[in-house]
Amino acid sequence: MNRRKFLSTSAALPVLALIPHARVSAASSASEPFGSSRVRQLARDAAGKEFVSPDSKLPDAFKDLDYDHYRAIRFLPEHALWHGEKLPFEVQFFHRGFFYKNRVDIYEVVDGQATKIQYRPDYFSFGETKPPPPDADLGFAGFRIHAPINRPDYYDEVCVFLGASYFRAVAKGEIYGLSARGLSINTGEAKGEEFPLFKAFWIEKPAPNATSIVVHALLDSKSAAASYRFTIRPGATTVFDVEMSLYPRVDLDHAGLAPMTSMFFFGPNDRNDVDDFRPAVHDSDGLAIYNGQGEQLWRPLSNPRDLQISTFADLNPHGFGLMQREKNFFAYEDLESQFERRPSLWVEPIGDWGEGSVQLIEIPTKEEIHDNIAGFWHPKSALQSKGEHNFTYRLHWGPDAPKSHALARFSRTGIGIRGDNKLFVLDLIGDILKSVDPKKVKGAVSAEKAEIKNIVTQPNPDTGGWRLSFEMPIKDKTPVELRASLMQDDKALSEVWVYRWAP
Repeated sequence: MNRRKFLSTSAALPVLALIPHARVSAASSASEPFGSSRVRQLARDAAGKEFVSPDSKLPDAFKDLDYDHYRAIRFLPEHALWHGEKLPFEVQFFHRGFFYKNRVDIYEVVDGQATKIQYRPDYFSFGETKPPPPDADLGFAGFRIHAPINRPDYYDEVCVFLGASYFRAVAKGEIYGLSARGLSINTGEAKGEEFPLFKAFWIEKPAPNATSIVVHALLDSKSAAASYRFTIRPGATTVFDVEMSLYPRVDLDHAGLAPMTSMFFFGPNDRNDVDDFRPAVHDSDGLAIYNGQGEQLWRPLSNPRDLQISTFADLNPHGFGLMQREKNFFAYEDLESQFERRPSLWVEPIGDWGEGSVQLIEIPTKEEIHDNIAGFWHPKSALQSKGEHNFTYRLHWGPDAPKSHALARFSRTGIGIRGDNKLFVLDLIGDILKSVDPKKVKGAVSAEKAEIKNIVTQPNPDTGGWRLSFEMPIKDKTPVELRASLMQDDKALSEVWVYRWAP
């Protein structure tokens, strides 16, 4: 079992019967002053020294745990940080073991003082695993934040930080799907990817009437160190305000900012001979981009036969994200996984990010348990060593991008065969389509090094939208870059559909 599968099920771990132990407290540890610049200074200092790997030593009983035994180690909710204090947030912690062997230091910040959260074995139920001695200090692997977003009387799990620099969040009515990361380095490069780690967190104690919680994080890696300040606001859309300060040890030629990872196994555009009762299996179905030129792009995801890297050059992007647009149960027919409830993740840059590109990486997979999709912003110029690079952005976890779009949107991409031609059938929805003159609507389709035939546009009475279809003769095995949109005279009615068809 992999990290993605574990995190998708972590929120459903059963709540055990209450046991009369004291809740998590940091009061027994020595405290130290904590200010807004503290973590930035720690990251700056770390970057000036050689990288030191975190403590990953564990007793044999814990370092060799399989998935089932690790999942059986459960944090007892009554020990949660701030449990019983009638605050709007509570925090629970993950034990180390399985894939998550690195020790992560976690601090509580109260009135400008930071105090380390001390590990205690009696915070956990260990299932069939023998508990460590009462005086053991095995530490934590990560944590999760709970808040009442679905019911006022119940603290739902709203986000989790666990494993390297990965974190996830959900909005009201959703379940875990894709992940965000603090930073990616050399993702998709032949020399191999580097995985930066969150080494420490500082969690600010919220006020009784707070609608947000602040988490600070220290990231470290062989090539760079960084500080983060997350302001987390759960709700119908859960929003993270992210302030990042990056300190490279070396020039970073292949850094990925605001990275995210997801899973796409198959869909109506790409089944790759999958024999499955479900029409589709994916945590995200497309990459959306609102570029600096004001153009809105939609790139359906695929599970390619070979590694694919797509680059969308841009200047000061307005936003991008891996989206789960299909919200109909009948598109998936999966009672257990409920893919229709998986969130989309939209990145909103704050300020000018300059020249660069949104990069999409699609990795072949034969199983749905693997995260095979990555997306991030890649600066055009290398991030120079021995300097400070600041980036501010907002993450929107929810059913859609944060702002409604005036243009029609592509809701489904279907691909099949018609004779010797490849047939593309694209469905669009949007209020703008309800007032168009049907006689003036046309499809604009183009392809690199390929012929396009039989472009047809017509209303779709079952969706209230429109359908655009076209054919492409198959002449060789060369991948083809395609673009399509719906037009009325010279006016764009829709976003631009972009797609790489590969044999």
